[in-house]
Amino acid sequence: MKTIDWVDGAIELIDQTKLPGELVVNRVDNLDSLIYDIQRLAVRGAPALGVAGAMGVALLAAQFEDLDKVRSEAARLRAARPTAVNLSAMVDRVLPVIEQGPAAVLAEALAVRDEDIAACYSIGQYGADLVRGLVQRDKARIMTICNTGGLACVERGTALGVIQTIFEQGWLEEALPVETRPLLQGARLTAWELKQMGAPFRLMVDSAGPFVLAQGLADAVFIGADRIAANGDTANKVGSYSLALGAKRAGVPLCVVAPETTIDMNTATGSDIEIEDRGSEEVTTFQGVRSAPEGTATINPAFDVTPHDLITAIITDRRVIRPSAGEKLSEVPLGPTRAA
Repeated sequence: MKTIDWVDGAIELIDQTKLPGELVVNRVDNLDSLIYDIQRLAVRGAPALGVAGAMGVALLAAQFEDLDKVRSEAARLRAARPTAVNLSAMVDRVLPVIEQGPAAVLAEALAVRDEDIAACYSIGQYGADLVRGLVQRDKARIMTICNTGGLACVERGTALGVIQTIFEQGWLEEALPVETRPLLQGARLTAWELKQMGAPFRLMVDSAGPFVLAQGLADAVFIGADRIAANGDTANKVGSYSLALGAKRAGVPLCVVAPETTIDMNTATGSDIEIEDRGSEEVTTFQGVRSAPEGTATINPAFDVTPHDLITAIITDRRVIRPSAGEKLSEVPLGPTRAA
């Protein structure tokens, strides 16, 4: 099933806060509910947020005849989460179509959905081919963080989508997801997706990742991206930078996997990316149970930035760029979108 879709005049999305315990689909028919689901991470992952943004504009176009009202409400939607560029970019893509009427807006939003599905299949092909050249063994052991599978997109996924392609081709030895503090997207979501596909995997705590790399137990690290700056610096789930440092020390390639839509050429470097701080509750409690003393102050960045010189390759649906080798996003030409 699709993580997010348009069904009978409304958005239907998997509520990822309920996983892995239960599979719940939310039906969203108004902007406030959509923003609420975005901010509480019922829907998350840069590509899925892009689709949510596009479909959110379709909701608004169907609800309001006043185009200025649609624009003002869309501004609230695009600001719901600041770090992932796909949300604002897809709102901005679909919003100009409102002058053509609700049907045209919906058609554009569905095109965003379909392009994301095609991009994920293409990413899997580009990524699997690259790993063949990077890994010096018959089977690959791939470490990853957070959730970058179908739950972060519409279907299949980015970094986890490459792992799925390698598994389907028969040469995945194991995936090595880290649990991903503080909300455990690696444990709750990635482990769930790996189990659904029947792929071999072992879960580890976040802080074990660099040591496991030093022990030679992984052949590559694959991470997603919420925004890739023009120079290749990449914002991704917090903990990615630690894995990049560990991978560099261990001589293990680290690859960023994301669709072309996650590249933001208007953001020059990683220092220009706004990093969302999600407050204290996620750190001092978990699922309603207090884990730190009342009143504990926190630092809770949802993302960190990996500098481009630590990135072996950026894999998209249209090309592979090697920042650590000096390749620039502005100079590597686009290739074709590859079929499944």
